Amino acid sequence: MPKTPIAQFQIDRLSILDPSGQIDEDLMPELSDSQLLQLYELLTYTRMADQRALDLQREGRLGTYPSSLGQEAAQVGSGFALQKNDWVFPNFRELGVFLCQNYPLELIYRYWTGDERGLQSPEGINIFPMCIAVGTHVLHAAGAALAAKYRGDDMVAAAFLGDGATSKGDFHEALNMAGVYQLPLVVICQNNQWAISVSRESQTASETLAQKAIAHGIRGIQVDGNDVLAVYAATREALERARSGDGPTFIECETYRMSDHTTADDARRYRDPQEVAKWQERDPLLRMRRFLEQQRLWSHGDQEQLELTLKERLSRVVKAAESTAPPSAEEMFRYTCHALSSRQQEQLKECLNGGP
Repeated sequence: MPKTPIAQFQIDRLSILDPSGQIDEDLMPELSDSQLLQLYELLTYTRMADQRALDLQREGRLGTYPSSLGQEAAQVGSGFALQKNDWVFPNFRELGVFLCQNYPLELIYRYWTGDERGLQSPEGINIFPMCIAVGTHVLHAAGAALAAKYRGDDMVAAAFLGDGATSKGDFHEALNMAGVYQLPLVVICQNNQWAISVSRESQTASETLAQKAIAHGIRGIQVDGNDVLAVYAATREALERARSGDGPTFIECETYRMSDHTTADDARRYRDPQEVAKWQERDPLLRMRRFLEQQRLWSHGDQEQLELTLKERLSRVVKAAESTAPPSAEEMFRYTCHALSSRQQEQLKECLNGGP
């Protein structure tokens, strides 16, 4: 008997805004001038807040910190598309997503000082705590999406991860479940080309990461992750599909980690400087600024004023983050376990009384 093809697939790549600031008019999402300016302000705020965190870490005022330099468009474009009732399941490098959801920046800074209270989301902000363990939170997002479908909630669960997570079993288990039950789940991958010191080529033989969705019966798409308009458009479409019952989507945002993996890493030991230089030419902020200038929506004066405004805002944020009183002994015990064991109760008593 002859061999007969029984399955075929293709992966589309979406790009709207090129490095020179030119756009594809046919693909341009419906965004007002004020929304375009808001996107650019969020991109700039994310970069400046990230740089301020790096400065604070070097001064010994923050602990180990993961920079988002170069990945702002992948974060802001996707975060901007989310609705207030959606739930976010973040990795540890999603500063722009947090800012899009109006999460207080001072809480994020507090968390990176080692104060876990920084991840206690304020009322009305639907963000789970950052997940440091790679890929495990995608399962949590799939579970939330299953609950939403069961209850008939108009909610989409959005999980954010890096390229390294797509090589983990948790990722595939979550996508398999999402495909079987056609869950309202959107998984957004920031493919920044490096899983710490392991290159994208060294960790998977897949031609794209997006095609990993096909095996699980869900839609996969690759977007230019340094193009905030493309990321927004792809995420908005995926959210609309999920909300209308058309199932999950996996979005691969192809971008680049311009900084070290964390402040405890030195990427010069394993990355080619020419590779870094090539990606610097694709700066997501620069291309958006060029677009706005060509549309006569932005000027050099506007840039100076924005940076001054954000610098002053960051000063207030840092002051608020550093003026918070440290947690009490009771807080450290009460929020560790649902119920304290007899041993923990005795230890808490000792702490409160100043000793045994």
